Amino acid sequence: MQIELIETFLDLCETRSFNRTAERLGVTQSTISGRVKALEGALGQRLFIRSRAGTALTLQGMRFEPHARSLRLGWAEARHAISQSGGRAATVRIGIQHDLVGSHFSDLIGAFRAAFPDTSFFFEADYSAQMCADLTTGVEDLAIVFSPRFHPDLYFEPVGEIIYDMVSTEVERLEEVRRETYILPHFSDAMPHAHAALHPTLATAPLSIGQNAAMVSLMRTMGGTAYVLRDTAATLISDGVCRQVIDAQPIPQAVFLAVNQRQRHRPLQRRLFQILREHFRAPTPKGG
Repeated sequence: MQIELIETFLDLCETRSFNRTAERLGVTQSTISGRVKALEGALGQRLFIRSRAGTALTLQGMRFEPHARSLRLGWAEARHAISQSGGRAATVRIGIQHDLVGSHFSDLIGAFRAAFPDTSFFFEADYSAQMCADLTTGVEDLAIVFSPRFHPDLYFEPVGEIIYDMVSTEVERLEEVRRETYILPHFSDAMPHAHAALHPTLATAPLSIGQNAAMVSLMRTMGGTAYVLRDTAATLISDGVCRQVIDAQPIPQAVFLAVNQRQRHRPLQRRLFQILREHFRAPTPKGG
């Protein structure tokens, strides 16, 4: 199979531009045109219409698109299956949001391995956009994300939330926070909007950070005021680095599991979903 023909077709479906697809795939525009012609020749159907207004799918192209996505995923799964080495039954590739690789990450890995002792797990920390892209192409089997990128091939489910608290090396009251030394949180697509609703006067701070670990490093070296993960806040306070900004509201961040629709109902994935739900589920209040 000439999988590059399928990948070129699907990229064109997204960009609707031969020039942009050529740039994204690192080839010439004539190469893109040649691949499209080869695919159209193999199918015996015209897939695109090019005009001054741009590139559009034909009816046949629209019908072929979901099959092309399935072919791409099937090819990735086939390559992955035959590359398995060692005595284990399979390797499951899991993407996880950077900020979730923390003190409880080992608990999650332990639960996965206990449930599937003969399975190898490959974890990679990344951002939501890349993980969603990797799920559509079959590079990853499962992802734990902050910001779903909705796509017809992907399934998302909320499994819980984590909390960010405001801490400071300078002050203890929100009214005392200085914009000049405040660091904006950009841990997810939704975070800036939630933050702006709570703290409009701080939304124009000159520095913004998108990862909890980087935020902690800045707080320890430069100081200032910022939101960090609740567990991290407790550590910074215990270490004497920061104080809690006691009247600043915490900001919750939803956590979602993500998987390709074709893998959603497989027994292994369903068991992993259950483990993730249990891992991120908030504890039941005492007496509740």
